[in-house]
Amino acid sequence: MTTATIVSAIRTESAYQQLLRLAQDAKLIASSASLLSWDQETMMPDGGVEYRSRQMAMLAKLAHDHLVDPRVGDLLAACEGDRDLMAAPHGDAAANIREIRRDYDRATKLPSDLVEEMAKTASVAQHEWAAARKESSFSRFKPWLRKNIELLRRKAECLGVPRDGEPWDALADEYEPGMTAAQIETLFTPLRSRLKKLLDDLLGSSKKPSNAFNEIALPIEAQKKFVRFIAEAIGFDFKRGRLDTSTHPFCGGTHCNDVRLTTRFHDVNVNDALGSTMHECGHGIYEQGLLFAHVGTPLGESVSLGIHESQSRMWENQVGRSLPFWKWLYPKLGEFFGSATKGLSLEDVYGGANVVEPGFIRVEADEATYNMHIMIRFELERAILRGDLDVDDIPETWNAKYKDYLGLTVPDDRRGCLQDVHWSSASMGYFPTYTLGNLYAAQIFEKVMQEIPDLHRQFEKGKFDDLRHWLNRNIHAHGRRYLPDELCQRVTGKPLSADPLMRHLEGKLRPLYGA
Repeated sequence: MTTATIVSAIRTESAYQQLLRLAQDAKLIASSASLLSWDQETMMPDGGVEYRSRQMAMLAKLAHDHLVDPRVGDLLAACEGDRDLMAAPHGDAAANIREIRRDYDRATKLPSDLVEEMAKTASVAQHEWAAARKESSFSRFKPWLRKNIELLRRKAECLGVPRDGEPWDALADEYEPGMTAAQIETLFTPLRSRLKKLLDDLLGSSKKPSNAFNEIALPIEAQKKFVRFIAEAIGFDFKRGRLDTSTHPFCGGTHCNDVRLTTRFHDVNVNDALGSTMHECGHGIYEQGLLFAHVGTPLGESVSLGIHESQSRMWENQVGRSLPFWKWLYPKLGEFFGSATKGLSLEDVYGGANVVEPGFIRVEADEATYNMHIMIRFELERAILRGDLDVDDIPETWNAKYKDYLGLTVPDDRRGCLQDVHWSSASMGYFPTYTLGNLYAAQIFEKVMQEIPDLHRQFEKGKFDDLRHWLNRNIHAHGRRYLPDELCQRVTGKPLSADPLMRHLEGKLRPLYGA
């Protein structure tokens, strides 16, 4: 059927509405799967895993079948042939059509049976990962990881490896459109050198910030009240979301009015719970900032995981680790923890939020060492997908890189290659988005500070609305209207650079360490 025939058979306005309806139906199914995934991580009893894997597989197949329905291709052709719809490249219709085309082209390359098998395997693998992590037993998780890697290689083959590219590229495009391993390597190599120089200077200094706040045992129930108070203060809307506990903190849910966050708690080191909660709140605020009028369409979705991470990392770091933030929060500690924190000074709590110390756990890492964790995972993923690294050799290679990058001897699998959930859900090509998020966050925050010069004074008063509203207008409300690099250029006026991140880190950490 030619485009001309389609256009004559279907009124173009009707074609566009039909296209949106089909896209929305697919998202309804996918969002239902997201809710089941959230339930599995937070509330489902262990005995439910086998049946849940079948539920997840069925929903993944149904969503995929809706997305690859031949009608979608016909309607896309009709819409793309209409000059009025496509006249404004960044208008609502053109943006939705462009992004639905992108999703359709990727989805039609994937067989339904592969999509179904990946979802079923991931559901069981996540359960086995959680159990293996508790036991610190890589051997328990190994067969499931091997299966996921086989499926990921099949997926990359179906999607098509770019010319002069590699399997990792085909998978990464799902998370950060247009990004390749070669581009990441070009970005990471000099960044690693700059971070290494900063780390050497900080760790070699005789001056150290206080770590007292991180060494106090505090009741878990008090910590829960504390982090919920902060989540509400920075603007996460609990009428449209909730906060629960899971092994690995994450943000999920179904749409902008139903956002599910999780965090985690330890008896000691409340900063871990605080950082995790603010991080996930950043994701949640982004999700709640998407427009309900566009729910189920590309304009109602986040543009990329790198941009998504920029929001979480900004609230966690540029806000939550700043001195103005702690000037506001410090006087309130007694309300939640009583005499346990009475002897702490402002310098203690601010310093505790900014201690630089190489550690094994990525999600507990300080700002200066965090990106080293990401670089290690990126290098491992490339090698795994290319076939240069066998699953059996992952722990040994992981441990060697931690020794090289961070000077650490990994004591066990739980604190080593089993610490992250991503590979259990067959998510490879994902990790560099965390460092991209740090880069975007620093660059965007510099722009915010230019436009709202008194922002730090607002933080000192516990006022965060201006920052949240600025992000709502300039980042969240656009959905997928712009590609990540376009959005960065539009918002900041510059291409992505590591300079703002290094200015942020050096400007804060060198004075704290006298380096």
